[in-house]
Parts: sequence; structure tokens; C-alpha cells
Amino acid sequence: MADINIVQAHSLAPEQARAAAQQVADKLAEQFELSCRWDGDVLRFERSGVHGALTLQPGQAEVRIALGFPLSMMAGQVEAKVSEKMRKLFIG
Repeated sequence: MADINIVQAHSLAPEQARAAAQQVADKLAEQFELSCRWDGDVLRFERSGVHGALTLQPGQAEVRIALGFPLSMMAGQVEAKVSEKMRKLFIG
């Protein structure tokens, strides 16, 4: 099992941060067939072998992903893609 943790600073207003988080989740859902749901300021996502959350806080967004064994071999690729997407959406 592999764990990915990415923290991205931002200066977005809460509604802008939520929209950016939704875009990250939409991309993850598309690429990895995840189901997503909001729980307050936490966007939870999961599917067999993957679960995680994107948490919004003032000034930062944090994503934590736990990959099961089959996907753990792709942890580096997953982390790079998620990190790049978060940088683009939260920084610009």
C-alpha cells in the first residue's frame, strides 16, 4: 500500500478553492473511476483499491490518497499528476 500526501498553498477565496478542488476531483474521477462526495470542506473519493480526501483550509489544500497494492506501483505517476493539477488550479 502506498500513501500520497500533497499540500498546496493558495490565496483563493473559499468558493474559488472549492471550485478548484472540484476540478481536481473531476480529473481524478475520470482517470481512476472514483466516486466523489463533499463532506463540509472535505472532498472524499474512493473506489476499490483507492481512497482519499482533499481537504480545504484557508490558504492551503491538502490531498491524501491511499493506494492499494495494484495501484501502489503507479504511486509516483499518480503523485506527479495530482501535484501538477493542484498547482495549475490553485496557483494558476
